Amino acid sequence: MSISPKKYTLMVAILTSFLTPFVATSINIALPSIGEEFTANAIVLGWIPTVYLLSLAVCLVPIGRIADIYGRKRFFTYGIILFTLSSLLATLSFSVNMLIFFRVLQGLSCAMIFGNLFAIIASIFPASNRGKALGITLTGSFMGMFMGPVLGGFLTEYFGWRSIFFFNVPLGVLATIAVTKIKGEWTEASGQKFDILGAVIYGFSLITLMYGLSILPEIVGLYLIFSGSICLIIFYLIESRIESPLLDVKIFHNWSFTLYNLAAFISFCSAAPIVFTLSLYLQYVKGLDPQWAGIIIAVQSVIMTLFSPLAGKLSDITEPHKVAAFGMILNTIGCTLFAFLVEETSLIIIIIGFCLFGLGFAHFSSPNTNALMGTVESRLYGVASTTLSTMRVMGQMSGMGIVLMVMVLFMGSSIISKQNYPEFLTSTRISFVIFAILSFLGALASMVGGNKRE
Repeated sequence: MSISPKKYTLMVAILTSFLTPFVATSINIALPSIGEEFTANAIVLGWIPTVYLLSLAVCLVPIGRIADIYGRKRFFTYGIILFTLSSLLATLSFSVNMLIFFRVLQGLSCAMIFGNLFAIIASIFPASNRGKALGITLTGSFMGMFMGPVLGGFLTEYFGWRSIFFFNVPLGVLATIAVTKIKGEWTEASGQKFDILGAVIYGFSLITLMYGLSILPEIVGLYLIFSGSICLIIFYLIESRIESPLLDVKIFHNWSFTLYNLAAFISFCSAAPIVFTLSLYLQYVKGLDPQWAGIIIAVQSVIMTLFSPLAGKLSDITEPHKVAAFGMILNTIGCTLFAFLVEETSLIIIIIGFCLFGLGFAHFSSPNTNALMGTVESRLYGVASTTLSTMRVMGQMSGMGIVLMVMVLFMGSSIISKQNYPEFLTSTRISFVIFAILSFLGALASMVGGNKRE
């Protein structure tokens, strides 16, 4: 029995979307072990997930543009190959700086993958069942999030943190073989020029913004944030005037598109720090081993995996922005619950919080994507896909930046120990208060975006 092209594409999409969230969530579980081996404090450990997100954010738009010119499937394939190689090299790291460098390569490879994945799905599936296809694709991501803490905890406990990266190698080889079976190519901007100047300004602005945020409250951090903001304004002015821009910024004149991107940014801003902070909390404060900490954190991903296809299908038969707004309200409640976290907090309360986040992200992710892709013409799918992916990564990057900034304010550069648990818990609670406020604003952005549909 032959498999239809659409079903085969979904199989490849699920497999590739599994890889990066798996290594992202599993590495958070392994951070205490990495810190012990390399004698790294919480701030340095925070850069292991953060530098991956920074590399991903910087590269998404340029890689997406190059892929539109030379072929989305081609760069999608290159991304899988680079991800496999960088995972293998990460197992050989003999210092925290070396590990951080290979995380940069992983960010670049994931930009090649996720800068094209949603555009390929949107190109193949019609609007009538695109939400369902996106929901099924995101199931792969949620499975990666689920397996990351559970399997990552098991691997770290019995084989060391390096085994997490090695686990990705055979999966990457399998994905490389599978993607070559997809027929066809998509080059919406074939023959156009690549905007090198725009790419440089864009990358510089994101790097200075993120680094400036991470070293606050130092005065240099404020200068860097200001410089990065000015560069983004310059980038917008340049891109709105040239013939072949790196990013067609005129797409942001569509207010529904802009507000859905804002909602995605806010959602993922609160998503990234959850596993990072609570992994540290469960292992340091609660004294759980990596395996049990991973099992508890995986509750969120199990709920997301179960409900994402249903939420995606629901967004096909009702207004997707309302489903997304409901998801953000659930995230707001979850953040509010964790804003009262103390050393004596019951594990049952923590599990309930993870369930709320699981339901929230499941009801937000694919409906938000479906709503956003429905606001643009098919010729703009590539731009819309990379823009959405960039907003998500910038959200995660900003969320990590907020957490690192709050930790610096209360803990300085101290290694987490029993003596500074009160300061660690205070920084965690304040972070979740910030994310609760942001999540509520994200729900409003989703609702207003539906009202402004063009």
